[in-house]
Amino acid sequence: MAITTDLVEAFLKCPTKCFLRSLGETGVGNTYADWVCAQSTAYQREGSTRLKGGANGECVTGPLDRKKLKSATWRMATESKVCAQDLACTLHAVERVPSDNPGTPAQFIPTRFIFTNKLAPLDKLLLAFDAMVLSETLGREVVLGKIIHGEDFVTLKVKTSVLESEVRSITAKIATLISDKKPPDLVLNRHCPECEFRDRCRQKATETDDLSLLAGITEDERNRHRSKGIFTVTQLSYTFRPRRTPKRAKNPARPRYPALQALAIRENTVYVHGSPRLPDSKTQVYLDIEGLPDSESYYLLGALIVSEGQEAFHSFWASETSQEPGLFVQFAEAVANLPDFRVLHFGDYETVALRRMKARLPESAHPRIDAILERATNVLSVIHPHVYFPTYSNGLKDIGSFLGFERADVDATGLQSIVWRKTWNVNRAPDIKALLLRYNKDDCCTLRRIFEFTRGLIAPESTSPTGHQTPFKTTQTKELINDRPRWDMFRSKEYASEDLEKVAKCAYFDYQRERVFVRTHPHFKSVNKKHRKFRRPVNRANVVF
Repeated sequence: MAITTDLVEAFLKCPTKCFLRSLGETGVGNTYADWVCAQSTAYQREGSTRLKGGANGECVTGPLDRKKLKSATWRMATESKVCAQDLACTLHAVERVPSDNPGTPAQFIPTRFIFTNKLAPLDKLLLAFDAMVLSETLGREVVLGKIIHGEDFVTLKVKTSVLESEVRSITAKIATLISDKKPPDLVLNRHCPECEFRDRCRQKATETDDLSLLAGITEDERNRHRSKGIFTVTQLSYTFRPRRTPKRAKNPARPRYPALQALAIRENTVYVHGSPRLPDSKTQVYLDIEGLPDSESYYLLGALIVSEGQEAFHSFWASETSQEPGLFVQFAEAVANLPDFRVLHFGDYETVALRRMKARLPESAHPRIDAILERATNVLSVIHPHVYFPTYSNGLKDIGSFLGFERADVDATGLQSIVWRKTWNVNRAPDIKALLLRYNKDDCCTLRRIFEFTRGLIAPESTSPTGHQTPFKTTQTKELINDRPRWDMFRSKEYASEDLEKVAKCAYFDYQRERVFVRTHPHFKSVNKKHRKFRRPVNRANVVF
C-alpha cells in the first residue's frame, strides 16, 4: 500500500487514526473536523486560482508525467499527483523555475496551502514529504518549498532538505504500522477533540478502562505504569499511598497524583489533598472570554457579578476586530466601581487576553486593567494540586457536569464555538450569536458552581446562601493514613490465598540467592576483590627533586 500525504498527516496526529485510514474507514459525528476539511478545500481552491492568475496562462492541472518533467515548459502546476515507488502525494501546487545557466535543469518548488494564520510543525513536515516524493520522481534533490497560509496569503519559504531525514523515519514507521494487521495501542491524546474517530476511540478506551482516559497523565508516566503491569485506571487507583507531610514543607501538595485521581473515580469521591486556599471577598466577578486563538481575537466577554446574594450577568460583544478594545474598556468600567471585588476565571486564557489587549487600549484604561489583573484568581490553579474530582480531566465542563450543572447545549465545546463564530462572520445569523452568548453564560455559571463548591470544601461556614449544597462524598487524603504500631511490621504476613503466599516465599528465596549468597560465597569474594573499586590505591611519586 502506498504511503500518502493523508496517512502521514494522520500518523503525526495519532497512529490509531493512521491505521484506521489505511483500512479505508471514515469517522462521523465531529462538526469541527468537517469544518476544517471544508475550510482547507476552499482555501486550496482560492490559492490555486491566485497562482494561476500570476502564471500568465502557463499553468497545467492534473497528474504529472514523470518522463516529461525534465522537458516541461509550464511555469505552474496545480492539484498534481506524483508517485514514486511506495510513496504518493497530491501536490497543491508546483512552481517550475527555469535556470539562467544553459544546461542546468529547472528548479521545482512544491507549495502547500494552509488556511490558518499560525503554522504548526506538522505543516512543514507535510511540505517536506511532498518535496521528498517529488525529488524521488525527478531523480534529484528538491531543497526548497513554500507554504502559503493565513487570511493574507502570506508566503513562507522552507528548506525541506533539512527535514528529509525526519520524514524518512516517519514513513518507515508508517510502513511498519500499515503492514501489520494488528492495530496499534489505543492512546487518547490532545488531537481527539478534533478527530472524526473521537467517539469510537473514546468508547473503546472506556470499555477497557485505559490509562489514557486520564487527561493529565503523560506518555512517560503511562509507559512506566505499563511496565509494572498497570494498564487500567482501576489498577492505578490501588497504587496511591498517602505520605506524611514534612513539617518544613512550604507547599507539599504542589504536584498532582494520577493515582489519587484514579482513586477518586473508583470511589466516586472528591478528595482534598493539602490545604487549598481561595480568596474571600464581598463581590465575585466570574469572567469568561471567547476568542479565536488562531488570530488572537477576543470577540465576547461574559461577566457574572455576584454581590451580597444578588447576581447580574453582563455580555460584551464585538462584531468587528476594531471593536474589541472598546469591549474591554466597557468591562473595566463596569468592574472598577464594585466594592471589594475579586475576578475569578478558569485557566490562564483570560489573564493572557487581558495582558494582550492592554497594549491595544488607551493609556487611561491601563490602571483599571492592572487593578483587575491584581484581583484576578485562577480557580484551576487551586483545584489542580489540591482537589481531585471523580472526573477524567480537570476541564470546566467535566467538573461542572459532575456537580450537576445543566448546560443549554451539552455537546458544545470550545472548538464548536470557533465554528459558530466563523460561520457568524459570514452570514451574521442572530440564532448563531444567541448560541455563543448562551455558551459564554453557561461557562460563567459553571465556574460559579465550581468556585462555591470548592470554597465550601475549604471553609463550609463561608458558603453563600445561594450556594448549592452538594451531597457528594468528600474526604481528606490525610484520613487515608492508617497509623499502626511499629512492631506490626515484623509480624507474620497474612495472605488472601495460599498461592500468593507461595509467590512471596519464592520471591524471598530469590532475594536471598541473588543478594546474600553473592556476598558470602568464597568464589564471589575473590571476584569482588579484583574489581577496580575494591583495589587498594597505589600512590607513587611522580616528581623527583
